[in-house]
Parts: sequence; structure tokens; C-alpha cells
Amino acid sequence: MTSHQGEKMHVDFVDQTMRDGQQSLWGIRMRAYEAANALPHISRAGYKTVDLTGAGMFTVLLREYAVDPWATLDFLVAGLGDNQVRSGLRTISAVGFAPTPQAILDLWITTLIKHGSTSFWLYDCLFDMQAMKHMVDVVRNAGGQPVPAVMYGLTNVHDDEYFASRAGQMASWEGVESVYIEDAAGVLKPERAKTLLPAIRAATGDMPLEMHAHNTTGLAQHNYIVALESGFQRLHTASRPMANGASLPSTEAMVDIVEYLGMTHSLDTSTFAPVADNFIWAAKAGNHLLGVPAEYDPRIYDHQLPGGMTGTLINQLAAAKMGDRLPEVLAAIPQVRIDLGSPIMATPFSQFVGIQAVLNIITGDPYSMVPDEVIHYALGHYGPVPAPIKPEVLDRILGSKRAKQFESWERPDPSIEEIRGHFSKGISDEELLLRYMMSDEEVDRMIAKGPIRTDPRRSSNNIVNEVTDLIAESKSSTSFAVTTPDFSLKLKRKVSP
Repeated sequence: MTSHQGEKMHVDFVDQTMRDGQQSLWGIRMRAYEAANALPHISRAGYKTVDLTGAGMFTVLLREYAVDPWATLDFLVAGLGDNQVRSGLRTISAVGFAPTPQAILDLWITTLIKHGSTSFWLYDCLFDMQAMKHMVDVVRNAGGQPVPAVMYGLTNVHDDEYFASRAGQMASWEGVESVYIEDAAGVLKPERAKTLLPAIRAATGDMPLEMHAHNTTGLAQHNYIVALESGFQRLHTASRPMANGASLPSTEAMVDIVEYLGMTHSLDTSTFAPVADNFIWAAKAGNHLLGVPAEYDPRIYDHQLPGGMTGTLINQLAAAKMGDRLPEVLAAIPQVRIDLGSPIMATPFSQFVGIQAVLNIITGDPYSMVPDEVIHYALGHYGPVPAPIKPEVLDRILGSKRAKQFESWERPDPSIEEIRGHFSKGISDEELLLRYMMSDEEVDRMIAKGPIRTDPRRSSNNIVNEVTDLIAESKSSTSFAVTTPDFSLKLKRKVSP
């Protein structure tokens, strides 16, 4: 394929291995040492951008492992050299589902930039364009690179013109260098892609376009081809062990396709194998999932569960001793989504729908128990609801005593000075953000734990495995000894009489 000037079309890649790949397959549980040996290879591979972090990753590292997320980010960024590093951000929230004060969002952005994460993909699944434009300006004024996102969903509300017109607005905003199209649930079909993606291309002029699609149905590669044919220049992929299934297409497969189509790219393919080897090791050592191609399941087009939420939901149900009820939850989600006005199924609204489905199943009485976030959503506090909420459902949600308390609610808007007044004097911006967005107890536990682990060789299990493999390979050896200042180990092969 060639451009209108007759030159071969050049395709750039955005690496999602350590962000959406591990979010989709590992539930955002990647720690620094699990990526350590891959960093030098990703660094020199030639990616346009490396998507690396977000508030969700900070939350999991702190709450589940008492690991310092800022130190983790610093280690990863340092290992990526001069690569542009990206993080994601919703327009009105950082951690959790509740709206975050603007002062905290501003500090979050400037602090991430200080730590080397300078690119931000910004999204609002209710397409509150005023809120999106505001956050684009905040990122730009802070010295970052804003990348507004068009979040795709399969509804009766969002047609091609709806998505294309929003993409066109985003492309017109000052400071925007590319627009990002995401199919979080993997429900875009090639037939729809052939009308939607050219419409977005036409509405955005010469603005570079990025394509990000989860391979939940096995059709993402087909949609990437349509995107390339429509004039999209950037593809989001992950190393093969962190790709496919709930994740994105593999970099390895898409590079082959790009070359087959006669296009060029800037990736050094010799980096693919060592990166893959690292994450195969990390998945096995950490008992994480490895990405495998998904079998086609038409139910996905009903529940539209996003790839990034799949692993998290499975982990949460298992923690609540409800792992066996996942099929019930998936079956309940489509009706809940329609009941609530057909929101795009991506964070936070996919979580709202999923949590409400779980509660409906647990109680046996739909909407008798409703989370505060769903009440706020129904009241329009997150932005314009895409379609009318089912009347009887709306009546039940807003008829509760809790809903009456929220009718006059306004988004909190304290200054950063007022927020600092609630914490110890002299703490850093980094610590302030963690204490505000998480809890003092969690931060104290993190501080007490000490420095993060960055060396993958410090696992005793791995040492035992390495010794076992070495002995197995050395059939002629009769003994094996290891000596350090602290201990010595000697193994001797038993010889049969």
C-alpha cells in the first residue's frame, strides 16, 4: 500500500506489553523486577510510544503488594531510555470511581510528567466534550502530550457519525498531535470497521490516528488491516506472551502483516524474542496468564466486557469466593447495560454495569442494592447519559434514601493548599497523592516495607529451578557445588551400582 505521493506507507507501533497487556492478562499485577530483563530490548526496539502506567496500576501495586508505585515507575522509565512514555487518565477521576478534585488531577499530571511519563491518553466514555477539552488543555499547559480517545461501543446510540464528529472535534484542539480509537471490549466487526474508520479518517483530516483494539473475538487483526487501509498510521500491540485473548494483537503478528501489505515500520525485530522470553518467565514465576488466541464467542457482543476488565473481574470474583458464578455475571450484564442507558463499556462504566450485575445476582432482587457510583451516574454527575435509563429502573435507583442525599451533590473542588492542610507538613507531592488517593495505612505499610525489588534473580524458587536445569543438562557431571560468603551447597549425583 502506498500513500497519495506514491511512497510506501509507514506504520508506527505503540507498545502495550507493560500496560494494557499486563492489565488484561495479569490484572495490573506486574512488578518492576518482572519487566527488568525486557526493558533494554523494548528500549531499543523503535516504538513510537511505550504505554506504561496509570492510576489503576498504582492502586494494585500499593494495596496488594505494598510496593512503591513511584519507585516502580522510575525504574521502568529509566530502563526505557529516550522512549516517549504514556499513561492513561479519565477526565474527572484518577483512582477509583468517584470524581477527583481538579487540584489533585492537575498535581497527578505534573508529577507524572516530572517522573518521565509525558504522554497522556485521555478518555470520557460519556463523551463530555467540554470536560475532555479541559483536560487536554491541562496536559498541554503542564508540558505533556495530550492524546484524546474515541472509545468505541456497540449500542443503538453511537453510530458512525457520532464517533466521527467527536473525533473531528478532538483533532481540532490545540496541542493534540494524534487521536486514539479504542475498542476496549473487542466488539468492532470488520464490516462496521469498513464504514466507521474511514468516517473518522475523513473527519480528522491529516491528524495521525492510533488504533487500539482488544482481540477478544479474534478479529482485531482484521480491524487493524481496515484501519491501515483507511489511513491510520499507528497500531497498539503487545509482545506475544502478553497479547491476544483479552489483550491486544501481538507485535510479532502485526509486523508480519504490515510487511506483507508492503508497508514500512521502524521496529527492530531482533528485540521480539528476548522480550517474549522475559514475560514467559515472569508469567510462569508469578502464576500469571499467558496470552493465547481467543475462541470465538458471540456472547461477547452482548456483555461487551472490556479486555482490561476481564482479568480484574475474574480476580475479584475469585477473592469473593464467587469464581464459579462468572457465567451468571456475564449473562446478566447485557440487560443491566441496556437498563442503564447503554454506556460505552469501558472504565468506569463497565465496572458500574458489572458490579450492578453482581449485586442483582447476589440479592435476587434487581436494583434493590445500588452502589453510590451508579446513583451518581443516574443523576448525571459523571456526564450526559447516552440514552434514557429504563424508567422503572430509574425510579428504583432515585427512589432510595441514598439518592435523595445526592440530588444536590456537586463535585468537590478544594485547592491544593486546602488538601495539604489535612496531611503532615513537608511531605512530597508523590506521597501526598498516594495518601489522598489511597490511604495512610497503605502508604505507611509501603514505607515500612522499604525499597522495591528490581532484580529478577532474587527468587529462591528461580535459583532452585536454575540449579535443577543445569544438573539435568550436565549428564556427565557427578557433583555440583555453590559457595558464597554466607552459605555453601554441594550436590552429588547418586550412581547406580
